Amino acid sequence: MSPTTIGIIGIIVLFVLLFSRMPVGFLMALVGFIGFGYIVSFDASLNLLAKDIFSVFGSYSLTVIPLFVFMGQIAFHSGISSRLFNAAYKFIGHLPGGLAIATIGACAGFSAICGSTNATAATMGAVALPEMKRYNYKPALATGVVAAGGSLGILIPPSVIFIVYGILTEQSIGKLFMAGLLPGILLTILFVATILIWATLEPDLGPRGPKTVFKEKIVSLSGVFETIIIFILVMGGLFGGIFTPTEAGAIGAFTTLVVAVIRRNLSWDGFIKALFETTRISCMILVIVAGATIFGHFLAISRIPYDIANWISSFQLSPAIVMCFIILVYFIGGCFIDALALIMLTIPIFYPVVIEFGYDPIWFGVIIVLITQIGVITPPVGVNVYVVSGVARDVPLGVIFKGVIPLLIAMIIATFLLIPFPQIALFLPNLIK
Repeated sequence: MSPTTIGIIGIIVLFVLLFSRMPVGFLMALVGFIGFGYIVSFDASLNLLAKDIFSVFGSYSLTVIPLFVFMGQIAFHSGISSRLFNAAYKFIGHLPGGLAIATIGACAGFSAICGSTNATAATMGAVALPEMKRYNYKPALATGVVAAGGSLGILIPPSVIFIVYGILTEQSIGKLFMAGLLPGILLTILFVATILIWATLEPDLGPRGPKTVFKEKIVSLSGVFETIIIFILVMGGLFGGIFTPTEAGAIGAFTTLVVAVIRRNLSWDGFIKALFETTRISCMILVIVAGATIFGHFLAISRIPYDIANWISSFQLSPAIVMCFIILVYFIGGCFIDALALIMLTIPIFYPVVIEFGYDPIWFGVIIVLITQIGVITPPVGVNVYVVSGVARDVPLGVIFKGVIPLLIAMIIATFLLIPFPQIALFLPNLIK
């Protein structure tokens, strides 16, 4: 058999094994190890396995992952999310669907220092769902908003997926963070507009909350300043070239910890849980990266990425049609596979094609994050929906999926706005020298 045929068989076997619920990192390593050994030799495959695992777990550039994860965990356990929600509620809670809009605002703020969809959805679910239930919000709107708002965690920087994409494609992580900022703001605005229209057309969905006086609004801002300071410190340092991504992660984690200690909102038990979750999540990500590295070397030796690029080029299709096809693959794949795993699997295949057709790699990173972001709220995987279902145990799963549909439309609109208007993503990165 030719190397290309072996590569295709390897991809099919991997996707079949994914349904066995084995950890995706181990599966990619296993298929990559066997495939590489079959094409080259068993000794070479053993050497590749040891080299790739050591290089990933000993990589300085990957130390940025546990640092940003730790920052998000400290923010999660120190109550920053509840203060963000309170401030947003004081300002816009009186609007139609005001509590839902406040939830989106708090999700966006929390995403700016968290970087995880699951943590954002779980945190805001615990904070916002009881309030919306108290004001008689319909379960579909309340839970749908939390699930969709939580997805902002992988788009608004710092984002673990941007970090992994940057390492895989050797692109600037600072530029990727900057590229996610304006699309994140755009998507937040589209979410807010969707809720306003939805709640205005169906007033029973999200009744108006009570108005608050000006003094209460000003007092509530004290809980927002810490988030703004942390975000400006981390992103400003990256944007200004003062910090490397790893240094920015360290400074962000340290600052968040200092804020939590000064405010006395972080218990010893919360600190231990933050350390435990940071270790667990970081190890999971590093195992996936190591497995994807091995699998990527197998794909490279099989020449599949280059054959696909040449095959598509032979049809003389326009770059727009090729990009639509790639987006469709990510959209369908995101419904079945975890966002990080999907990106790790497909980047070795599609990245050479994207570069061949002249697309900007920073812009492409934002596009695939937006598409995989859609996957976290669509069935059958829809991990954020299951997270919210775990918080709101009295709400059927079908009701939550129904509630995310209007917000899903907003996400699709945001994605397709970025195709004709790439400067939405590229304006800020282009300012970096």
